[in-house]
Amino acid sequence: MSLKVNSPDNLPDKPGIYIMKDINDKIIYIGKAKSLIKRVKSYFKDKLDSPKTQVLMKNFNSLEYIITDSEKEALILEANLIKKHRPKYNIRLKDDKRYPYVKITNEQFPRLLITRNISKNGTYYGPFTDVTSVRKTVKFLKALFKIRTCKNMDGPCLNSQIDLCYAPCDGEISKEGYNEIINKIDLFFQGKYSLIVKNLKKEMKEASNNQNYEKAAVLRDQILAIEEIMEKQFVELTDDELDQDIIASAKDKDNVIIIVLSVRNGKILGKDDFLMAGTSNQDLSEVLYAFIQQYYGYNRHIPKQILLEDKVKDESLIIDWLSDLKGSKVSIKIPEKGTKYRLIRMAQKNADIIKNQKNKLENSLIELKKYLKLDNIPHVIEGYDVSNISGKLAVGSKVSFKDGKPNKKRYKRFKLETPGPNDYEMMRELLSRRLKSIEDDPKPDLILIDGGKGQLKIACEVLDDYGLNDIPIIGLAKEFEEIFIPNSSKPIIIPQRNKALHLLQQVRDEAHRFAVTYHRKLRSDKIKESPLDDIKGIGKVRKMNLLKHFQNIDNIKNAEIEEITKVKGMNKKSSEDVYNYFH
Repeated sequence: MSLKVNSPDNLPDKPGIYIMKDINDKIIYIGKAKSLIKRVKSYFKDKLDSPKTQVLMKNFNSLEYIITDSEKEALILEANLIKKHRPKYNIRLKDDKRYPYVKITNEQFPRLLITRNISKNGTYYGPFTDVTSVRKTVKFLKALFKIRTCKNMDGPCLNSQIDLCYAPCDGEISKEGYNEIINKIDLFFQGKYSLIVKNLKKEMKEASNNQNYEKAAVLRDQILAIEEIMEKQFVELTDDELDQDIIASAKDKDNVIIIVLSVRNGKILGKDDFLMAGTSNQDLSEVLYAFIQQYYGYNRHIPKQILLEDKVKDESLIIDWLSDLKGSKVSIKIPEKGTKYRLIRMAQKNADIIKNQKNKLENSLIELKKYLKLDNIPHVIEGYDVSNISGKLAVGSKVSFKDGKPNKKRYKRFKLETPGPNDYEMMRELLSRRLKSIEDDPKPDLILIDGGKGQLKIACEVLDDYGLNDIPIIGLAKEFEEIFIPNSSKPIIIPQRNKALHLLQQVRDEAHRFAVTYHRKLRSDKIKESPLDDIKGIGKVRKMNLLKHFQNIDNIKNAEIEEITKVKGMNKKSSEDVYNYFH
């Protein structure tokens, strides 16, 4: 429970956190202290050194505090409260990217899932920044180790039929044997590939000695697949530095770009970038302190060693805290030469690259504002497109870009009901359905329609219908890359090499890609439909077995009941149902 205080003289000489609020009772700063009275008193001096502290105190109105048993507890509480309240004058980790984790469920026969939500159930690995790579890895591991993918274990599924699952639901593998496979997956995500291969070779030798050559062949293929992963995906560094994070930065106006290189088992496994806001007039040691506190305080792997480019504030306290989280000793080093120093330089170069890319994106948004004569910089741009073939299987897409980058959390796709072909009315339906949810999905700074004057006219009518004609809207025609705006017969022409045009093209093309991909999926699903789907008692497994046995529908139509009954999984009743359906 927090306690209010009218004067810093009334504060205790104990560790804890202090919470500063403005006149509206809004939290504007959260800090920790070894001694609350000594730390808070420093804010009330006649002359304040830091310009940021001067601004803070101009907005300060009231103070609350929470006593803790130790400074380490204060550090943890400070991190949690900053993450929760995001005060204006704290250095904040702006990590609005919800990175995916890989989860091993805690079921009797666990599954391997990709999730962005963390709970207390299961084992998690990550976060991972490359979603495509994670999906490929999970798909690879599922196929390699043949673990179950079905949500409900309600009998052998198609995967077991095509040898992609050991079918624990059918008793084909024991719980102990299945858990051995899960342990191998656990080792894989820890980066212990050599240990997996060593264990697999031992199992393969035992299987071969027992003349179980089929099992030995499966194990051999698993060994080859993992060795190929080891060769292709990871960069060797040194033998002795097995578990490190390398952290470096680049200053950018009021923000700092932070790069983290993750080294596991002596190999670079990943690179991640973050933006620290509220860093104006702050020492790098303060920024590093805030980053480490907020980064590692959120269910992340704690390495044995962290390499930094500069000193971090309260280093001994940070080391104690990290060691507690890990359950073993953690060290922080500032290398000045050798391999470790080269890693720091590599991370710094990556931070500089990210900073330059960010500046280019910001410049393209400023250019866009200028060319389109907008009142504000279009930080959030939404793109819309429709896709159909002669009006059939019509779909619409909405994509969203935030500060020049795709924000896939805000993507949405629609099955359109407008009879076609009528692209204009389909666009009307698409925008109408999106704008109905404007309270749940905040309005953008700019709407881009894939099309020319006709599509733009319809879109403007929809905005008028919803009283949202304050949202800037444009149409981008593909043939000549002309930009049409409301109430103007002449298009705007942005030079071909201009970054602002490239950004608009990227939004337009992404909306088109997203719509076409959905349309193709619906077409593919339609093609996969079969007359067998209409027969009662013929599910996916029986359907696949029938098609595998007879090769095509015509052969099933011409088959006698006795022949149909011979198919795996079919009985006399289901065979009669199939025969009667076609006759």
